[in-house]
Amino acid sequence: MGTASNSTSYPNPMAQTTIVVTDLTRFQKNDRVCIAGIDPNSGRCIRPLPYLTAATCKKMSIFPGGLLKSEFTPAAGASAPHTEDCNYGKLYFTGPASGDQFHEVLAGSCFDSITKGFEVKLKDGEKVLPSDHDGARSLITIKVDSSGLEIVADKFQEGKIKAHVQDSSGRRFSFLPITDLGFHDYALKHHERSELDELNEWISGQDELFLRIGLSRAYQSPKGSNGYWIQVNGIYTFPEKHPLVRKYEG
Repeated sequence: MGTASNSTSYPNPMAQTTIVVTDLTRFQKNDRVCIAGIDPNSGRCIRPLPYLTAATCKKMSIFPGGLLKSEFTPAAGASAPHTEDCNYGKLYFTGPASGDQFHEVLAGSCFDSITKGFEVKLKDGEKVLPSDHDGARSLITIKVDSSGLEIVADKFQEGKIKAHVQDSSGRRFSFLPITDLGFHDYALKHHERSELDELNEWISGQDELFLRIGLSRAYQSPKGSNGYWIQVNGIYTFPEKHPLVRKYEG
């Protein structure tokens, strides 16, 4: 399995860079959408800032597996672990990458486990990194067994869904937020129809499953836990992708 680049260099800020969109994530309390992608030439992960509105993303037809081009420059004030933050010039969305290119970008950015990707030690059951964590990244890819993801009802909020994830190290992370915009909305409809078992069965039947795992901005929960919370930013299956969730071409 490939190891993601640890380089801290950015593309030439005067040159346009094309990234393959790997993350299109939702916010719970506003209409903003967080986008991130990987430059296939350098392996660098880039998060364009400021965030776009959901309406703008829809107007530009931006979707995971698509190609987004701009002049990206390091964002002023960017700090660890959110080192991917970049400002941008005019954005151009140029359509879908090929299925092979999208697969190559995901596979090439994989870490062996969540803790290795974020360079942190966590106790069993922990899913928040401490507020003084200064790791090299806030976005990673992991490849898990197709049975290593389970979409479940949120036991704390009726009508909501979360994810159980078991990575390749065998560590299990329970009740992680699903911030993947398209997948969340689709899975929530399954939950409303009491069909999560069917969705999980379909996922487990795929040959490969890649997850984009992200860290939230610093947040203190009502129970007092303060830090960067682990969340599921992207859920990608191969060889099939559900036609109502993904538009990347196979």
